[in-house]
Amino acid sequence: MAGQTTLLQYEAPWPVHSLDWCKSAAPGLQLRPRSAFRLGIASFTENYNNRIAIVGLQDERVLVEDDFTDYPDFVTLCETAHGYPATSLQWQPASTHGWAQNSSSTELLATTGDALRVYEYNSDVATPVSNYVARQPSTSGHTLTMKTALSGQSKVQTQSTGAPLTNFSWNEKAPSLIVTSSIDTTCTVWNIETSTAITQLIAHDREVYDVAWLPGSTDIFVSVGADGSLRAFDLRSLEHSTILYETPAPKNVPPPSSSPSASARPPTSPLLRIAFNPSDSNYMSTFHMDGNDVQILDMRSPGQPVMELRGHHAQINAFGWGSAEHPLLATASDDCQLLLWDLASFNNTNQGAASPRSASSRLNSPRPDAKKRIITEPIMAYTAPSQITNLAWSPQIQGMTMNTGHSTITGEWLAIASGKTIKALKV
Repeated sequence: MAGQTTLLQYEAPWPVHSLDWCKSAAPGLQLRPRSAFRLGIASFTENYNNRIAIVGLQDERVLVEDDFTDYPDFVTLCETAHGYPATSLQWQPASTHGWAQNSSSTELLATTGDALRVYEYNSDVATPVSNYVARQPSTSGHTLTMKTALSGQSKVQTQSTGAPLTNFSWNEKAPSLIVTSSIDTTCTVWNIETSTAITQLIAHDREVYDVAWLPGSTDIFVSVGADGSLRAFDLRSLEHSTILYETPAPKNVPPPSSSPSASARPPTSPLLRIAFNPSDSNYMSTFHMDGNDVQILDMRSPGQPVMELRGHHAQINAFGWGSAEHPLLATASDDCQLLLWDLASFNNTNQGAASPRSASSRLNSPRPDAKKRIITEPIMAYTAPSQITNLAWSPQIQGMTMNTGHSTITGEWLAIASGKTIKALKV
């Protein structure tokens, strides 16, 4: 593979927790694939001095000596203080360029933590090309400014500010809508253009850890939490929710004492993350806290996973679906492994079996003969030097020539975070 770059890296000044790859090339730079190599990253330090930053490729005007291998591929374009750690950081959905009153060179990012914060990132592209030869440009063209901070009165707690937020989902179809999940058992749907909470609902019996809009919908979202359930909500009928999956009670649990206290709750295995397959939103992926396996659920036959991915040897920390026509699912774990799974072939065989049943009877209990498929063979594996705490997919990026003279090929990249190190791998 001489002459091709398949690995880029960056050393952050602090441990990285949240990260997200921008969803498209910078505004006005659609013809320059290198501008799609931008990551939003957030620190994790146990104090109020956390940061968020945007990193991008080294300016191509910087000459790189090939033999100097420690040269970072990414540089910090801009950063800002964040206070508490960001539990999640995301770029605006790709569909939203030119949305709202944004100027052409502005993009939005959002974070959750003690509040939902929306930032405006300006990558001032007005620098004339004649600069090219003249002086070395500074990165002062990049700014990151907080636009709004939203934290509502909590329905279930009496303190004046809302409880910490664990995660959020940005609606692709209506990008003014963001739904957040909180440790106070609620989910809140916000309109970030008007800075108002549209609705807040008690979603679970315990903390809510993740939330996701149904692709293509502005009404339906799902959530997972510490009570071990995956639930679906519809903003058009909020009086009831649908439980799509509940984790089986843990085995070998001592029987309850003869006089259980009022606060005693049945033990469950919390569900940490939820994500839809972007090309077939019948399928969702989730995993348990401390779990080594990923469960794939089918909305048409709730109650039991249709597939289980078993390849990791330690707890899973993150996963994500790519954006290709048949997206791969990436999973990352404390076993230092990044695994890529191709589930397209399995989905097709399942659909044949499931369609008559789901069309006619809509039974909610899986048929006894509907065995879940155990998948143990990922199509690709990468071993990092240490535990992988998070990952993010790039959009499809055109091939190009790097500063080193090496080229990249068109396709998707995956960013993984291990401690302070971020590696971007060509898939």
